[in-house]
Amino acid sequence: MKLSKAEPDVAGELICISPIDGEVFARRSCMNSTQIQHAVQSANIAQCAWAQISVAERAVYCRKAVDAMLAMEAEIGLELARQMGRPIRYALGELKGFQERALYMIEAAEAALAPVIPTPIEGFTRYIKKIPLGVVLTLAPWNYPYLTTVNSVIPALMAGNAVLLKSAQQTFLVGDRFEQAFKAAGLPEGLFHNLTLSHQQTHDLIAEMGIDAVCFTGSVAGGAAMETAASGRFIPVGLELGGKDAAYVRADANIKESAENLVDGAFFNSGQSCCGIERIYVHSDVYEEFLTHFVATTKAYVLGDPLDPATTLGPMASASAANFARKQVSSAVQAGASTHIDPALFPGATADGPYMAPQVLTGVDHSMSLMQEESFAPIVGIMKIENDADAIKWINDCEFGLTASIWTTDLAAAEHIGDQLDVGTVFMNRCDYLDPALAWVGVKNSGRGCSLSVLAYEQLTRPKSYHLRNSL
Repeated sequence: MKLSKAEPDVAGELICISPIDGEVFARRSCMNSTQIQHAVQSANIAQCAWAQISVAERAVYCRKAVDAMLAMEAEIGLELARQMGRPIRYALGELKGFQERALYMIEAAEAALAPVIPTPIEGFTRYIKKIPLGVVLTLAPWNYPYLTTVNSVIPALMAGNAVLLKSAQQTFLVGDRFEQAFKAAGLPEGLFHNLTLSHQQTHDLIAEMGIDAVCFTGSVAGGAAMETAASGRFIPVGLELGGKDAAYVRADANIKESAENLVDGAFFNSGQSCCGIERIYVHSDVYEEFLTHFVATTKAYVLGDPLDPATTLGPMASASAANFARKQVSSAVQAGASTHIDPALFPGATADGPYMAPQVLTGVDHSMSLMQEESFAPIVGIMKIENDADAIKWINDCEFGLTASIWTTDLAAAEHIGDQLDVGTVFMNRCDYLDPALAWVGVKNSGRGCSLSVLAYEQLTRPKSYHLRNSL
């Protein structure tokens, strides 16, 4: 997942340049050291009292915050389109996902945070409590800023922690919306803070005392920077990093439905999804049929102004990100790959700006950046293979391991293949979706730790054992 290239200027400002027109959409001064220290101190104070109230009481505040956020739907949709280019027609989709994840984690909290009680031993009372870590710093990306932020913010609060949120520079207005929602919910003062920081200030905040855990979503380089900042602090650093997610279409798959769903998985949000489909392996028996359906479905996209309800493919968040993807395509073609989409079919597509037409490539192999490095763009490589063993080999031949999807009518085959894949999530006949009841994890360079599901609460608490002898 690539982070915005925006940096605070010499005056200490964060500037969001809209990909729609290249104009400044929002700007904000970075906080000064006094403001940062106040946020950390007040969060620590507020957390002590918050940890003493019941999970049910915390849930009341969090539910109210969810309702308050949903009430801002119209404003949020417009802001997202202007900040990062997603078509306004899809704004409600992210908020529905935000709601689904938040409510699931709220509902799951009571059982997930209950004490662990081992087999009774006469004369002793023994149990393990799950204690909040303290102050959790959430560092959220720009591509799905509400969905990714809610993954840690709501469960951190439900677990009894205070939260500091730093949103990505490209979408820092998202932090304002979270702040407004918690204020409307009446959340006790000091428990949540929206921070506007430079990269250096973020590093310094993590490196110094006062933060008890970090939840970061972003690039591999960004994750390495988080670990460097936390070095010697002995605090948990959860990392949700990049992906180069693969799909395998078996000979027994429903080809038309597989193609349509994989086009959506590859190109929704202009391909700017950590678990978006970036490489597809298709059995030779159905390769031509699949390719025909895939290309035809891709050509139906409408590239344009994301504020236009007819637009289904908006600009990428930055011209530099689009240019990186264009170089991947050009390099692949020079190495023998073929393209299947004429950019002229997409009026408004440019040669060097953020408006990039989708592209489908065949004749690809794993010597190409297109099949190895995260593209984070509306491009995908499709490779013909002969069997399940080939699929397993090529899917695993990657530094990333976030998700993989298997398209088949054979459940047993999908499970057998999935057991051999080095990924955190195995899908069958779907992709690019986070089920809040399931753990969201990555292996290899896709990250470390877990969010969502009841297991997420283990990342946001520490165990404290009670071994009590009833009498001497």
